[in-house]
Amino acid sequence: MDHDLSPTDLKAILHSKRANLYYLQHCRVLVNGGRVEYVTEEGQKSLYWNIPIANTTSILLGTGTSVTQAAMRELAKAGVLVGFCGGGGTPLFSAGEVDFDVLWLTPQSEYRPTEFLQYWVRFWFKDSLRLEAARALQRARLEHIFDRWTKYRIFREAGFHVKDSALESVLADSARVIDEAPNNTFLLTEEARLTKLLYKLAARATKYGEFTRGRQGVGGDPANGFLDHGNYLAYGLGATAAWVLGLPHGLAVMHGKTRRGGLVFDIADLVKDALVLPQAFISAARGDSEQDFRVACLENFSRAEALDFMIDTLKDIAVRVAAQA
Repeated sequence: MDHDLSPTDLKAILHSKRANLYYLQHCRVLVNGGRVEYVTEEGQKSLYWNIPIANTTSILLGTGTSVTQAAMRELAKAGVLVGFCGGGGTPLFSAGEVDFDVLWLTPQSEYRPTEFLQYWVRFWFKDSLRLEAARALQRARLEHIFDRWTKYRIFREAGFHVKDSALESVLADSARVIDEAPNNTFLLTEEARLTKLLYKLAARATKYGEFTRGRQGVGGDPANGFLDHGNYLAYGLGATAAWVLGLPHGLAVMHGKTRRGGLVFDIADLVKDALVLPQAFISAARGDSEQDFRVACLENFSRAEALDFMIDTLKDIAVRVAAQA
């Protein structure tokens, strides 16, 4: 009997179940003995570290990195997205799928699925339905925020305590605005307004003190640096979710008029405030290093099955809103 499966096929893992997202700096990514590895230098020694590409969603290559053509070939075969970025994971530079500051090098294949792309474009060219899809994303965002802020054990154990009634009131007010929003501009304004309120609640919950959102600079507020870093990790998951479903990054429903790759922003909204924001304040309040924060953030994504949530939400919205077209 003929078998079409190769050993590589047997090791494949669904993207929504993959556990790893890497940020690498000051290293070389190459193929060694058939495996993709990154190499660091320690004195006169070169240390080789394996990257389990079959269980990886995306890789961010930071300052002082290089990647070989052979490694890119293997990463593409395994469906791993690669993004080039600055130090600390921000800003992202790219070519291919250009999103905001990021350039995602997405694996190319003429056999990528088109089912959900067809659903998406069925409604995308109608303003009213595109607005309904944006509302649906924001409603899912609110539900996820409440669920994670009030029920996630890791946040509770870290001392992140927000009064359920206060959070519920803030989210209910936002839900009413979302339902009544006449266009995307109103939704974007409400998104920013709510996030500012969440900053205040998070700062109060962690006894962090005064906080003003801004870009992290030398000697700047660590919470701002962690927010930037964690948000870019969320963008990596958003880009992966869009690639898995075959949705071009330009087919945004909310951020499209300001960002060419706005769909990644749209998708990342599902987890940024729910998972990244609390962790940023928790880590800043207890004096975590950047690496400590990154490890905690990635663990939160894994425990919360963030990529699964993103993909399932997009699939539901695509089918449901397309049915109204």
